[in-house]
Amino acid sequence: MNKRELVQQIFAKKSFLCVGLDPELSKIPAHLHQDPDPVFAFNAALIDATRDLCVAYKPNLAFFEALGPKGWLSFQKTVEYIGKEHLIIADAKRGDIGNTSRMYATAFFEQYHCDAITVAPYMGSDSVQPFFDFPDKWVVLLALTSNPGSADFQNTLQSPEQLLLFEKVLQKAQSWGSPENLMFVVGATHPEAFAQVRAQAPEHFLLVPGVGAQGGDLQAVCRHGMNADIGLLINASRAIIYAGSNVDFADKARAAALDLQIQMADIIQNR
Repeated sequence: MNKRELVQQIFAKKSFLCVGLDPELSKIPAHLHQDPDPVFAFNAALIDATRDLCVAYKPNLAFFEALGPKGWLSFQKTVEYIGKEHLIIADAKRGDIGNTSRMYATAFFEQYHCDAITVAPYMGSDSVQPFFDFPDKWVVLLALTSNPGSADFQNTLQSPEQLLLFEKVLQKAQSWGSPENLMFVVGATHPEAFAQVRAQAPEHFLLVPGVGAQGGDLQAVCRHGMNADIGLLINASRAIIYAGSNVDFADKARAAALDLQIQMADIIQNR
C-alpha cells in the first residue's frame, strides 16, 4: 500500500487506527486452545471484528517467534488473512550490516508480503538502505519510543548540532528515504515532543504506539502531530486485543476499537 492509498483509506474510513497483534498464548481465551492453531484463530477473530475500523495491522514478531516454527506459520497465515486492504507492518525491529538487512527485507517483503517493517537506526545508513530497495514498501524507523528507558539515549544532546539524538535521527534519515517510503516511530507517551518531531519531519507519517494501555493521550498527539494528510497511525494493541478474555473477546475488542475510531472521526471532522 503506497502513501496515496493509505491516505485515501484514512479519509474513507475516518480512521487512522493501527491494531497491534501481540498474541500471547497464556492470554488467549481458553476456548481457542482447542483450535489446532489458537494464535491464528485469535488473530483472525480480532481481524474480522476490526477490519472496518482500522487502516493498518501491526503483528509483533516477538510473540510469534517465541512459539518457534508454529509461530512463524501463525504469522504467515495472519498476514495472508489480513489481505491487501490494510497496511501490514511487521514489527520486527530489524537492522544490521547491509547484507544481513537485505535478507531481512527479502524475508518480510518478498516471502511474507508485508507492506512495512520497523527498523532500528543505530547502525546507520548502510544498515537501513537495503530496506529502501524494495518498491512500494515502507521503512518505519525508530525515533522516539514510548518506553520509559527511551530517555537513556534518545533525549541526549548531540554536539555540535545541539539536537537531541532522536531529532538527529529524524533529520539524517530523511536523506535515506522520502515521505513516500519512510515513517518514524514516535511514542504517544511524549506528546510534548510532537511539535519538535514535526519541525524536523513535517510530511512523514508517524507510527504512534502508547495510546491505551501505556496511557498516551490521543487528543494531545493529534493536536501536535497531525498534518494535512493526517500523518499519524495510532497503534493500540493490548487495549483492543485483550479488552475481553472470554468467548465474547472479539466483541469487546470491536467495542474498544470503535471507541477509538469514533474519536478519530471527530478529530478528522474538526481539525
